[in-house]
Amino acid sequence: MIAAPASSAAATRAAATPPAANPAVADGTAPVAVTRLDLSDFRCYRQARIDLDMRPVALAGPNGAGKTNLLEAVSFLAPGRGLRRARLGEVDRIGGGAWAMAATIQTPAGPVAVGTGRDPEGEGRERRIVRIDGQSLRGQAGLAGVAGIVWLTPLMDRLFLESAGGRRRFLDRLVYGFDPDHAGRVAAYEHALRERGRLLRERSADRAWFDGIEEQLAGQGVAIAAARRELATAIGHAAAEGVGPFPRPVLAMTGAVEDWLGEMPALAAEERMRAALAAGRRGDAESGGAAVGPHRSDLRVRHAAKDMPAEQCSTGEQKALLLAIVLADVRLQAAARGVPPILLLDEVAAHLDGERRTHLYDEILALGVQAWLTGTDADLFAPLADAAQHFRVVDAIVTPR
Repeated sequence: MIAAPASSAAATRAAATPPAANPAVADGTAPVAVTRLDLSDFRCYRQARIDLDMRPVALAGPNGAGKTNLLEAVSFLAPGRGLRRARLGEVDRIGGGAWAMAATIQTPAGPVAVGTGRDPEGEGRERRIVRIDGQSLRGQAGLAGVAGIVWLTPLMDRLFLESAGGRRRFLDRLVYGFDPDHAGRVAAYEHALRERGRLLRERSADRAWFDGIEEQLAGQGVAIAAARRELATAIGHAAAEGVGPFPRPVLAMTGAVEDWLGEMPALAAEERMRAALAAGRRGDAESGGAAVGPHRSDLRVRHAAKDMPAEQCSTGEQKALLLAIVLADVRLQAAARGVPPILLLDEVAAHLDGERRTHLYDEILALGVQAWLTGTDADLFAPLADAAQHFRVVDAIVTPR
């Protein structure tokens, strides 16, 4: 069941001056927004500070000015490798030190101080430091309990045409907004898959060790597949209810584990997967992988009105389908968590016609979501007027418009 995650830090929020009023507050929507962002040695920024309120953020400026870097910084307020999937060292400013950032996130329970960055004392390995309200965290999973963050970037424009792995990561990122533990399950599953592969390469005869790993893979794998399957179905229903001028996407997860979940209870699917892994050891040793599991699954999307696979649609239709999926996910998170996620939209408006651009802005304002939008032409954001906060970005300098 899609449900809102609990926040363990809710009772310890520090008092702070509230940010500027947002219409969403008056309407009863509980908003989440970044109200301060400090960067140090982050990409092109040596030092930068931006003070914000709860409204959407429109960033306009020439290509290469640093707009997307600001969205990437916000994406690091969620678990994972950010919207570029960069290695931590790649984020360091050229000629600078280890990158660091701090942010204040306004939540319904009050402001939360978040700090993160690359550990400069990583002893030869990359490690990310995370602090929430001054307390150091072991790992990044705790970030998911502070704010949901969803993004759409030009790098995702070929999502329907490229590898199934990219589509799985896309859906997993959306699942994190409802179940922060999903990230840990995916990481643990991938680790166990690598361990099983190592044993197969070494021709290990330790059946007990294989049995233990495969039992772990079955339990985690079925849980991962079930979460993806449920969210894909829910997004399809939500998209049908709020499409506007965007095409309605129909989503489905395909794969052996998903098929089993459609035929039997989860425990029976776990046993089926465990037995399949045990029976497939010899073949997997020869192929160098695992023939069954959610790592073999794929997210398939269809354009409902045309009854056409997304990968066969035009480039513009694929972009519109992606945006429809993301907007549906935002609506689902707002309903399940009581708050919408922060929404990062890189260079989206320029590729929409006027009707879809108007609908996008109306949807953002109606949901009370703090959306960060980038574009080279400030006029694209003129319809938002005072409903958004407008900034100009030139040569890594951010100034209010």
